[in-house]
Amino acid sequence: MPLSALRIPFGCISLNMKTIQIIGVPEHFNYPWTQLVAEQPLENQGIKLTWNNESKGSGAMNKAIRENTADIAIILTESFIKDKIEGNPGKIIGYHVLSPLTWGIHVPAKSGVKSVSELQNSPFLISRYGSGSHLMTYLLAKEKGWNAEELQFEVVGNMDGAKSSFEDQKAKGFLWEKYTTKPLVDEGVFDRVDEIPTPWPCFVIVAQETLIEQHQNELKLIQDLIYQKSAEIRKKNNLSQILSEAYGIQQMDIKAWLEQTTWAINNQVSAKSLNETMDILFELGLIKEKTAIENLIAEGLVQLV
Repeated sequence: MPLSALRIPFGCISLNMKTIQIIGVPEHFNYPWTQLVAEQPLENQGIKLTWNNESKGSGAMNKAIRENTADIAIILTESFIKDKIEGNPGKIIGYHVLSPLTWGIHVPAKSGVKSVSELQNSPFLISRYGSGSHLMTYLLAKEKGWNAEELQFEVVGNMDGAKSSFEDQKAKGFLWEKYTTKPLVDEGVFDRVDEIPTPWPCFVIVAQETLIEQHQNELKLIQDLIYQKSAEIRKKNNLSQILSEAYGIQQMDIKAWLEQTTWAINNQVSAKSLNETMDILFELGLIKEKTAIENLIAEGLVQLV
């Protein structure tokens, strides 16, 4: 059971280690988190950090925050904002990645599909409704001038589910982070016919409501530590080699990814960026209303700029 589910102050637990459960996708973006957890920097203060990979993506992580089965989640910005407006009690305590996410648009390698335009009447695979793979398909449809109401979806859970669905080699689309899928493109399992970047910073750090209310000091410690860790890791001369070996992605691809990726190193959050994200989601018909910025963030932990 995560700490937030206990609903009791730290001081009431003097004999047991307090556990804070953190979840995120098993991708190179989250390397700073895995390294921070491995070091257990708060163990001497009676706080244990755990990391759990969530291969099903942001939709599943929103669910975990809603259901109190995780304390902190690293969620795609667009997915959390939509879910927050729809009742998720969690709040943003900062960005994790400030740069856009580049989504590869994939098809089965032997499907014969060579361009995105050929997918207009084909189903798109998504990890789950409300996930980034789901929401970004609407942005793609807008860019291509398709009728979004005619989009078809097939829920596959994760990348392994997409691989299984692609085995029939029928015309289908699948949006997923382009460097994560690159090994499958190299192997001839997927073919990437195009790509589409997010028009917003791609990952936010979301904390469970009870944790924010009862353990803000501890959250601030974790926040400071992850930003320090991200800054420290970025300075490593052999970072591309480390990430290549850790995630099974060619080093040249990791180098290209690093050139376009910026990890956040402080708790500043752009109010303009959050508003613009809501504007786009509203324009796409993905949210029915916008909300005040203050409803999205944990004010004591975020510096709005």
